[in-house]
Order: sequence, then C-alpha cells, then structure tokens
Amino acid sequence: MKRKVDGVLLLDKPAGITSNLALQKVRRLYRAEKGGHTGTLDPFATGLLPICLGEATKFSQYLLDADKVYLAEVRLGIRTATADPEGDILETRPVHVDESQVREVVPRFTGELSQLPPMYSALKHAGKPLYKYAREGVEIPREPRRVMVHAIDMLGIHDGVLRLRVHSGKGLYVRTLAEEIGAALGCGAHLQALRREAVGGLNIADAVGLDRLAAMEEAERDARLRPADSLLNKLPVLPLDIDAAWQLCHGQPIWRAGLKVGETLRAYAPDGRFLGVVQVDDEGRAAPRRLVAERP
Repeated sequence: MKRKVDGVLLLDKPAGITSNLALQKVRRLYRAEKGGHTGTLDPFATGLLPICLGEATKFSQYLLDADKVYLAEVRLGIRTATADPEGDILETRPVHVDESQVREVVPRFTGELSQLPPMYSALKHAGKPLYKYAREGVEIPREPRRVMVHAIDMLGIHDGVLRLRVHSGKGLYVRTLAEEIGAALGCGAHLQALRREAVGGLNIADAVGLDRLAAMEEAERDARLRPADSLLNKLPVLPLDIDAAWQLCHGQPIWRAGLKVGETLRAYAPDGRFLGVVQVDDEGRAAPRRLVAERP
C-alpha cells in the first residue's frame, strides 16, 4: 500500500539503468505516492542522483541549475556515434599524447564555453527527444548553448585513458566536452565512464546504493531521507514571526525591509519549520512561490 512520504534520498545510481528506472525502484521501496529526480544521468553513468519524494518534488527544480562535479574517464583514440561507450565506433586513431600535452590543452575548456547539444540527448524538438531522431538517422539543427566550466583537474593518463574531475555549471554535456578535448589533442576521444560526485551542496559520500537500500528495514530507509530544504542550501534564509508565517501559509505576500526585488529565499516559521520558497515582488514583498503543504 502506498503512503505519504516526504524527503530527499541521495541515491548512488548504478550503471546499466536509466535515471527513471532508478526513481521507480526507490519509489517502490518507500511505497511513495509521489516522486521525481533532479537531473538525468545516462544509463552508463553512475553516482549522485537526488530522488525527491512527496513535498520535496516541489523544490527539485532548484537543483537543476546547481553546480555539479563529475569524475570522467576519457578514452583517447576512439570516436563513437554518441560520444560515449553506448554508440557505434566511428573512427579509431593512434594515440601519441603525453601528460604535458594534456595539461596544455585542458585549460582551454574552462570558463564560459559555447557547446552544441548532441543529437543523442533528451532535448526535445517538436515534442520528441533528439535521440529518437538520431536513431532514425535524422539530423535536427541545434543552437549552441553557453555553458560554464569552473575547473577541470587532471587526475592522470594511463593506457590511453584520461581521468578528469570536472566542476561545471548547468547544462554541460561531459561527453561533448570529452569529444572536444580529443579533437584538440588530435586523436579523437569519447567519454568511457562518468560518475557524478556532487550536485549543489550534496555529495556522493552521503549517498546510498540501491542494493543496500533494499536490504534496509523501512524505518532505516526513512531515516536516510533528508528534509526538502536540503535542496535549497544556496538560497538565503528568511525567518518569520508567527503572524508573518500565518500570512505566508495562507498565500499572502509579506513585507520585510531590505529585500531585493526578484530575490528568491527560503522561509521558516519561528519553530524552525521550513515553509517553502518565496520570491520578492516589484513592491518589495516576499510572495509565496512554492509552499510545503501541511499534513493533516
């Protein structure tokens, strides 16, 4: 029997399954009525996949724009149709690359970049994902997007595999980055493996795998859930007195000195209870944007 359950699970997604299948497995284990995730990982990829249950789903969008950290393995000398290990091999070239060449090339791919979204992606054209067009052999024109790469740390190169840690903003396709680095090195490349280590302030060190989660008793599983506001740790806090909290919970905007128009904040009741997210309107009032529903 399904139940109302609220919170955020930090899942360590295994390779070989889609993010949606991982979500459905978690929902079944929790018997949760409602659930969603905060940004797709490709089936071959592993790592941090925050799963939102119940009221936490209202705030999942705030992680979509958060910074992310990835551990990437780039196979030099082999290009694939999808720029990852799931695509057909398009080209194989000899690799004559040493560490000094990599260290000279990699910094070119930090900062704000223009990146063309790959055809094998979940972006939609006329309501249909691009990867479906790609499987049909249809090429859809795409516009380059501006993405931010804060840093790339080189962790080593061995037997033609380059290991990188990539700290990026939203919207980066790491497999496209891998392909571009391979082109700059003159040998081509594809993304052989990918592991997401962090999203916003959430870290893989605090995540749990599906097998371990399945072996837990329900109370232990429930104890793994974080509160909904763990998704919002980058937003400033707006503490409210009891009257203002009542107003907000009844859909009324509230006025506070010093608020900046357009600013988004997380609001709390006097007892520390998270109430939801507010946004400052043109009159300088904190207006409710997403509120936590009161449980009966």
